[in-house]
Amino acid sequence: MRTGGPFADTRAGAEGGPAGSLHAGIGLRHPHYAELLQRRPDLGFIEVHSENFFADGGAALAVLREAREFYDLSLHGVGLALGSAAGLDPWHLDRLERLVQRCSPNRVSDHAAFARAPLGDRSAVHANDLLPVAFTRASLDLLCANVSQVQDRLRRNILVENLSAYLSFPGEMDEPAFFAELCRRTGCGMLLDVNNLMVNALNAGASDPVRDCFAFVDALPREIVGEIHLAGYADAGDIVIDDHGSRVRPDVWRVYAHAVKCFGAVPTLIEWDTDVPALDVLLAEAARASTLMQAELMKTVLESPLP
Repeated sequence: MRTGGPFADTRAGAEGGPAGSLHAGIGLRHPHYAELLQRRPDLGFIEVHSENFFADGGAALAVLREAREFYDLSLHGVGLALGSAAGLDPWHLDRLERLVQRCSPNRVSDHAAFARAPLGDRSAVHANDLLPVAFTRASLDLLCANVSQVQDRLRRNILVENLSAYLSFPGEMDEPAFFAELCRRTGCGMLLDVNNLMVNALNAGASDPVRDCFAFVDALPREIVGEIHLAGYADAGDIVIDDHGSRVRPDVWRVYAHAVKCFGAVPTLIEWDTDVPALDVLLAEAARASTLMQAELMKTVLESPLP
C-alpha cells in the first residue's frame, strides 16, 4: 500500500514537463486531433479519457503518443469504479497499467464512484454511470482498499475526483472529511471538480451556493488537491446537470478563484465533452483560467507580510 508523500509526483511539471501549473489544460477530443497537433497551442497539459485508448494500436493511440511528445499528459478514467464492493475489474486494471506504461502520464485519475455489482451467477455487472458512494466508514474502507490496489499495480499515486451526484445516502462524515481521510490513508490525492461542487449545491437548494462551495474548499487539507476541473453545466429548471457542454459559469469562476487562493498553482483543466466547440473556444477558456490563476497568485504574494 502506497501511503507516503501524498502525491508530490502529481503536480504539474513533476516529471520533467514545463511549468504547466501556471497554464491551464484542455481535454483532447477527436474533433481537435489534427488541429492541435498542427498548431501546438501553448497549454499546461492535455487530458484524455483513459478508456478511449485501451486498444493495443490504432490511430487514436498514435495521436496520443504524438501529442505526448509536446505536452504534459493527464489520464482521466471513468471506469475503475473505485467505490465498488464487488472490487476492481482485472481486465480494466490490466489495460490501464499498459496505457500508463506506454504514455508515462504526469497524472492518473478516476472517480469516487461505484459502478460494479454482482448479479445472479455473473461475477459482476458494470453500470454505465458514475454512482455516488455513501460517506461512511465502511464505504471509506472499500474505497481505500481499491485505490491502494490501483496504486500498487501502477506503482504511482493517483487522484480521486468528487462527483456531481443526483442522489445521496445517509453518511457518517461530510464529503471533505471523507476525502481527507481517503488521502491520508492511501497517499492518493484529490481531483477537485469545482463545477461538481456548484452543481451539487444548486441541486441541494442552497440559499447561497457560492458560500457552500467556498466552505467545501476551506474544509479540505491544502496539500491533497493535485488537479482541478472546470466545466459548464445545464440548468434544466428543476435540476442542474453536469453535462460539460458549455462555457464555465460565472459563479464557478468565483469558486475557482477561491480554490487558487487556498491551494496555489494546481494544474487546471477545462472539460468540454458534449457539443464540443471549435478548438479556439476551448483555448479561450483555458487562457481565462490561466489568467485568473496567475492574478490570484500575484494578489496572494502582494498581500503576504514582508519577512
